[in-house]
Amino acid sequence: MIDDKAILVGVDGSDASYKATWWAANYAKHAGLTLQIVCAYSLPSYAAVSFDATYTAMGDDNAAHSDAQEILSRAKAIADEQGVEAATLIVTGDPASVFVELSRNYNLIVIGNRGKGGLAERLLGTTSSSLPAYAYCPVVVVPYTDDDGNLMHLNNTITKVAVGADESKWGVKALSIAAAFADSWGAELDVISAVPKIEGVTGSGSDEEHGVMESYLDDLEVRVKPLREDHPNLVINKRLVPGSAVNALTEASHNHDVVIVGSRGRGGFTGLLLGSTSQGLLQHSVSPVYVVPRKYVEAAEQRLDTVPASPAEVKPKAISDISGVEEVPVPKADADVAHDIESTIDPLHK
Repeated sequence: MIDDKAILVGVDGSDASYKATWWAANYAKHAGLTLQIVCAYSLPSYAAVSFDATYTAMGDDNAAHSDAQEILSRAKAIADEQGVEAATLIVTGDPASVFVELSRNYNLIVIGNRGKGGLAERLLGTTSSSLPAYAYCPVVVVPYTDDDGNLMHLNNTITKVAVGADESKWGVKALSIAAAFADSWGAELDVISAVPKIEGVTGSGSDEEHGVMESYLDDLEVRVKPLREDHPNLVINKRLVPGSAVNALTEASHNHDVVIVGSRGRGGFTGLLLGSTSQGLLQHSVSPVYVVPRKYVEAAEQRLDTVPASPAEVKPKAISDISGVEEVPVPKADADVAHDIESTIDPLHK
């Protein structure tokens, strides 16, 4: 039976997806949530683009199903190694649309990034179909390497969280989630807000610029004040950055364990998240990016007065009503499988 408010992680046999599984299991253990692991494939093209596992005969559903079970078995070993019980699912068909529907049923969806082809490309490929922009629950995208191909280290604990904050309802919700997330880890929260270039304001250091910055800082303090009241032990730092926040948040990913942003679906932080190859936060972040999507904030009703207080308030959808989803048992992997995978995805991990 599917736990309607667990964590879901997507795998495709790539090292990037196994790293996402490790992060998801680590967080599930910390938060006391159950874990679901899903492998997606579609015929007849799965052998060419979907799996990073051994290719089998084109169009052979039995072989594809068997490969998916093997991938799930390896991913489950990672969860088992951390003491997290995980159920395993197989999704057939278009994963982007299925994952959007599945997102009604989870606290969080986790996917890996920087794998060539496979699941990440299909879920993050375009603004119009991107899971982080259109899911009904928050989505975490876990990077595998930096832009130079260096493996990113896996942290068991989270000590610093950055959040991109603006005055929109989406930005305010992302700020609230970031505060609760950071507080649950006993982490420090850095709130980063972008200040656009104002026409008519003279150069750096002028009284006019100082006045504009003070006004933005006052507005930011208004948004932060309720968080200080709700989380009195949380250390919150505020930072204003000129222009777009993308560079500041990408830079923050180098010394923060998680970067949290809100997405409006169109415009706003969506361009910041996906953008072009040279601009998208998801392409260049070296720490996990936690996205608070538009549909989650609007509770799937397209109305800003129905913001859910938590993922539990987003109405779930019965698995039987979602085409192409199947819960499957998988064989238990050998004891050394998780160790071998972790040695590959993070040689420094202990």
